[in-house]
Amino acid sequence: MKKRCVAIFAFSLLAIVPMFAQSELGTAQTSAGIGPQVGYFKSRDADDGRIMGGGMLRLKFASLGLEGSVNYREEDYDGGQITVKSCPVMVTGLIYPLPVLYGAIGAGWYNSMIDYKYASYTVSEDKQRFGWHFGAGTELPLGTSARLVGDIRWVFLDYDFQTVPGQNGLNSDFYVVSAGLLFNL
Repeated sequence: MKKRCVAIFAFSLLAIVPMFAQSELGTAQTSAGIGPQVGYFKSRDADDGRIMGGGMLRLKFASLGLEGSVNYREEDYDGGQITVKSCPVMVTGLIYPLPVLYGAIGAGWYNSMIDYKYASYTVSEDKQRFGWHFGAGTELPLGTSARLVGDIRWVFLDYDFQTVPGQNGLNSDFYVVSAGLLFNL
């Protein structure tokens, strides 16, 4: 699963970055950046919160922006009886009411591997789900070559755990508090 996430992120970079390498994004109103991000997330019915990591590409045009990100996350439900490994690929629209503050809304594709542990065996299942998210954050310049970003987002996602014996359904909606470093392209 981790290899698949890295491959998706690498392919995204190879496909998108060359488009901006020769463009003129050096003005104060327009910028592009790429870099790592790390976050803490907690699903509503998960056993505990976890750390996730990945990368992002952000384009900013005056007071509007667009972000693409790929992450890897893992979480447990029902006392460790259910383990979910996910590689979300998210696209987020950004609006900047102030140059350093933004609101975010977007959608994500969650490619997930779910392991259900029964008495002495494990059943695995792959699921692909779409979810949506919204949030807010800040983007602070670090000189002329980098920016520090931080935000909180609420993600609405339904893994449909109702098929698990003995469960009345588990809620997989979550929030994530993340920070990232964008290197200007």
